[in-house]
Formats: sequence, structure tokens, C-alpha cells
Amino acid sequence: MQAIAISGSPRRNGNTDQLCQRCLAGLEAAGFSTRFESLAGKRIAGCTGCGWCRKHDEDRCVIDDDDFLPLYRAMEEADVIVVGSPVYFGSATPEMMALLDRAGYVARGNGTPFSRKIGAPIAVARRAGQNFTFAQLLYWFTINDMVVPGSRYWNIAFGKDPGDVTEDAEGLATIDRLAENLAWVAQRLRD
Repeated sequence: MQAIAISGSPRRNGNTDQLCQRCLAGLEAAGFSTRFESLAGKRIAGCTGCGWCRKHDEDRCVIDDDDFLPLYRAMEEADVIVVGSPVYFGSATPEMMALLDRAGYVARGNGTPFSRKIGAPIAVARRAGQNFTFAQLLYWFTINDMVVPGSRYWNIAFGKDPGDVTEDAEGLATIDRLAENLAWVAQRLRD
């Protein structure tokens, strides 16, 4: 089985990257093939709502940027999708929302390939905003007909400077349990 985690942070090796990679490590320990992607440095334009993806049977977006389609294809291939975002002014990063908005539109216009896949969001903030960002990302999973397991708390953690999340013991335990639950659900749905 395959799992992908996508960090929506525009900065590499920060707290969101670290939590996404920690979640993947748990999935890898459970036997998954894993892939980590960072949106840092990638060029993914926001959705324009043009509807092209719903009018053409091509399973792609008409916006011509380099980085969307390979990520979308990786998401289609994965059995488990995890997305993480730092909190920017109370919500997910524009980079993450550009990816999710376009992926959602293309998927819904082309046979809903994310339906019944397993996935979960992760949110990280210095002080506040995790719950709204977590919910914002969670909505993407539910509108795409995906299965979202829980954990022992919401999949959030606290951290400002890179590495700060490693001091959030409850946040780390939540991500570890999330990885266990993602693997557990995926293995049972496969059987």
C-alpha cells in the first residue's frame, strides 16, 4: 500500500514537514511505501473555477503550471493521503489550498478517484488557529468522499521555530496514533 504526505509550508524542513514525515515513518513501519512532498518552491496556481476539468474527459487541469499534475497523479495513486499546513493568519497556506482546490475539482469532474481513500489533515501553529485550519483541511477529505480516522486528539501541534514541535509531546503522540489508525483502517479496508 502507498501513502503520501504533503506539507503545505512554503518553508522547507519546518514543523509541518517534520510532522508529515513523522506520520509517514509510522506508516512505513506498518509496511507502507511512503512518499513525502513539500510545496515549498513549487508553482501551483489557484483554481480559477473555469470548469474546464468537468467539461473535458482528460483527468487534468487546464492551468499550465509545472507542479500540479505530478502531485495530483501521486495523490491518485496513493491509498493514504495526509496533508499538513502551518497556520497562516488563521487558515491553511495559499499553497495548500491551491493544490487541494484544484485536485478536488479535477477529481470530482473525472470519476472521483479519491472516493474511499483514507486520509487526514495535520495543522501546526505557534499559538492559535489550529482548530480552524484542521477543520478547513478536513472538509476537503469529507467532500471527496474519503475515510478519515481520528486520533487521541485533533491532529494539531504547537511550534514556531523549526523543531519546536519536537517539544510538543502530546502533539507527537497524536501524530503517532494517527499513523497507527491510518494503517489500521487501510489494512482493514483492503481485506
